[in-house]
Amino acid sequence: MAGAGGGTSDLQWCFSQVKGAIDDDIAEADIISTVEFNHSGELLATGDKGGRVVIFQQEPESKNQPQCRGEYNVYSTFQSHEPEFDYLKSLEIEEKINKIRWLPQKNAAQFLLSTNDKTIKLWKISERDKRPEGYNLKEEDGRYRDFNTVTTLRVPVFRPMDLMVEASPRRVFANAHTYHINSISVNSDCETYLSADDLRINLWNLEITDRSFNIVDIKPANMEELTEVITAAEFHPNQCNTFVYSSSKGTIRLCDMRASALCDKHSKLFEEPEDPNNRSFFSEIISSISDVKFSHSGRYMMTRDYLTTYQVCNCCQVHEYLRSKLCSLYENDCIFDKFECCWNGNDSVVMTGSYNNFFRMFDRGYRQDITLEASRENSKPRSILKPRKVSTGGKRKKDEISVDSLDFNKKILHTAWHPLDNIIAVATTNNLYIFQEKLN
Repeated sequence: MAGAGGGTSDLQWCFSQVKGAIDDDIAEADIISTVEFNHSGELLATGDKGGRVVIFQQEPESKNQPQCRGEYNVYSTFQSHEPEFDYLKSLEIEEKINKIRWLPQKNAAQFLLSTNDKTIKLWKISERDKRPEGYNLKEEDGRYRDFNTVTTLRVPVFRPMDLMVEASPRRVFANAHTYHINSISVNSDCETYLSADDLRINLWNLEITDRSFNIVDIKPANMEELTEVITAAEFHPNQCNTFVYSSSKGTIRLCDMRASALCDKHSKLFEEPEDPNNRSFFSEIISSISDVKFSHSGRYMMTRDYLTTYQVCNCCQVHEYLRSKLCSLYENDCIFDKFECCWNGNDSVVMTGSYNNFFRMFDRGYRQDITLEASRENSKPRSILKPRKVSTGGKRKKDEISVDSLDFNKKILHTAWHPLDNIIAVATTNNLYIFQEKLN
């Protein structure tokens, strides 16, 4: 298989762009922590550990080269969160952006939610290409005029100006989470959203910042009896009453808010039975689910744990060859990495990241998979990505890489797929790679 994309087995991927510095000395603040396309795919947002949000906009397609899709260029950059200090608990609150979620567009402006460990913010991103002139009571520089000098009445007018993109905070949702926020998800009613931390899930109204409703609470009366934590949560894309959340025990709970105000009892439990032959010291750690996603249609659901991704009653091995390396991965803390996953636009392919800057795609219809690499060595414009294979032992073929040669410091945790086209974005530490389908 040359590629895995929009339901065809012969799809090929080519390099489009790479964003970020090439320096080997990477600043901690520049490490990308989340990636998200908006609903049209025109905008692509990234958040980093420095609390910044960078938004890229897709340029219009060139008339001279209609086969080349428009590139993404910086549209807006703003500081979403600042480091804070919790004086009651004597804890520092990092500025790192954990999640970004776009709201459906209703007017000329765009809105997005961003969150760090404790505080969620609603941002408005708007354009200005005109400015008012000819005030009666103000000078052009903003100073107020002496009222006694006003002898005529003028009608203010709008004059053209250079395009300016403004990001302004519209709402701040704070003081509702005792533990670190790991997920936010906008409801299909476009009026509410949920936020999840290790032990609780809260329901918010986008217009109300001073209160939220607790809809899931798994905190035991005695914290010594704590056996699992919430790892991810998401609303159903079409049914505003349905949401799902995953746990560190490898379980997924589907909940219906019509049944009860507090969803202590789930509507359905999904759990993959463990293979007794693979039972080990690391079993509980690697069974923890790091991400859960509904398909765009809402019919299917996908989860990702450390070694596998599950979707549509199908288990796909992402990097099973690492099972023999779990001991060393535990020692260097890589075993606790949280890999995300995503669907393509028509729900036929899923994508997730791996180590050595590898990322994998699984085509549901053709039951095929492919491993590709995000690398500056393969960053020539329109260069075709060659499939990569990992050798687990014995004689290694020419194009294969040994499992012992994998670089665990290079990892792809965050991926995103354009909702309409075969364009993908993958984050490798401080770089954002954009690939697209090769067009004939």
